[in-house]
Amino acid sequence: MKYTRLFIGIAAILVTLWVIIGEQMTAASANAVVNAPVVTLRSPIAGDLQLQNHALGARLSRNELLATINDARADTDRLNDLQLELETLDAENNRYQAAISALSRERDALAQRTETFTNARLAELEAELAEARVRRDLLESGAAQEDATALADAVAVEGSRRPGEPNTRNLALSHARERVETLQIARDALQDGVFLGDGYNDAPFSEQRRIQLDSQIADLGLARSETSARRAALERRLTRARQVQGMRSRAELRTPSSDMLYWETLQADTANVQRGDPLLRLVDCGQSIVTLSVTERVFNTLRVGQDASFRFSGQSRVYPATVGRLAGSGARTVYANLAVAPSEKHLERYDVTLLVPSLNADSELGCAIGRTGRAFFDGRPLDIFRGWFG
Repeated sequence: MKYTRLFIGIAAILVTLWVIIGEQMTAASANAVVNAPVVTLRSPIAGDLQLQNHALGARLSRNELLATINDARADTDRLNDLQLELETLDAENNRYQAAISALSRERDALAQRTETFTNARLAELEAELAEARVRRDLLESGAAQEDATALADAVAVEGSRRPGEPNTRNLALSHARERVETLQIARDALQDGVFLGDGYNDAPFSEQRRIQLDSQIADLGLARSETSARRAALERRLTRARQVQGMRSRAELRTPSSDMLYWETLQADTANVQRGDPLLRLVDCGQSIVTLSVTERVFNTLRVGQDASFRFSGQSRVYPATVGRLAGSGARTVYANLAVAPSEKHLERYDVTLLVPSLNADSELGCAIGRTGRAFFDGRPLDIFRGWFG
C-alpha cells in the first residue's frame, strides 16, 4: 500500500509536469487581435458635402446612404451646345416639312390639270376618230359616184396629201384609212397615259412639271429622314449628357456591401470637397481576420495554410483557423488598410495573419474589431477538456 501511494503520487506529479510543460511549450502567439480591412470612400465630384446622421461604430447595411455631394456650379456648356444643336436640327426638319407640303400642294394641282387635259384630249380624239370613220366609210361604200376630184376634196383632210400628189378616189380612201388608224393609236396611247401629238412630248407640260416635283419631294423626304436620324442620335447624346451632368452636379455615397461599421469621418459636414478627397472610412466586417505576432522560433515553424486555433481572452471556446499570411518582422505596411494598427512591441516580433471562417459567419463576432485573444498552432494536453467544456 505504501508503494502504491508512492507510485500514484509520482504519476500525478509527472502528469502535472507534462500538462504544465505542454501548455507552456505549445507554439502560441503573444497577442492576437480581431482585425478587418478598411474601405475609404472618396468624393466622385467637387461640391458641398452633406453627411447623414450615422454614429461612429454604427452597423450599416448594404446600399445605405452615407453622404451626398452637391455642386451648384457644375459646367453646363456641353449640355447647352447639344440643346442648341438639337433645336437647329428641329428648325431644319420643319423647313423640309414645309417645303414638302408646299410642293405637294403644287403637285396635286398639276395632277388635277393633267387629268383635265387628258379627259379633254381624249374627248377630242374620240370626236376626230368618229368623223374619220365616217369619211372612211363613205369612200369604202362606193355609194357616191361624183367626180373623183370633188369626192377627194370632200373627204380629204387638210395636209394629208403630199405635194404634187394626184387627187384621186383611191388615194383619198387610203388617206382616210390612215387617218382612222392614226387617231386610234393616239387614243389608245392616251388611255395608257402616253400623249401623242405635235408640239409636245409623251406628256404635257403639267405632267412633266409634276414628275419634276415628285423628284424634288423625294429628295426632300430623304433629307428629312437623314435629319430625323441625326436628331435621334443627338437625343441619345443629349440624354447621356444630362446623365453625366446629373452625376457631376450631385453624387451619393452608399455602403458598398453589407455588414459594415461606420469607422471614421474624414471631412466635416457642409465642407466643400474636391474630386478624389477621402470622406469616410468603413470597416468591412465580412472580411474579418486575426492579426498576431509570434517569436522567431515559432514563426519559422509555420507555413501558409497550416491549421491553427483562436480563443478570445476570458473565454474557453476555441475557433478553428488557418494561417493566411506570414508577414514577418517590421510588417508595418501591411496594416495600412486595416482597422487596428500594430503596436511597436508587435512590430518587434514576427507578424502572422489567421483566417477564421467561423468569425465571418457570425455577424456579432465578425464585427468584434479590436477584441483580443490568443492563437495556438499545436495541440495542447488540455484540449480534450476544453472541447468538453467549450
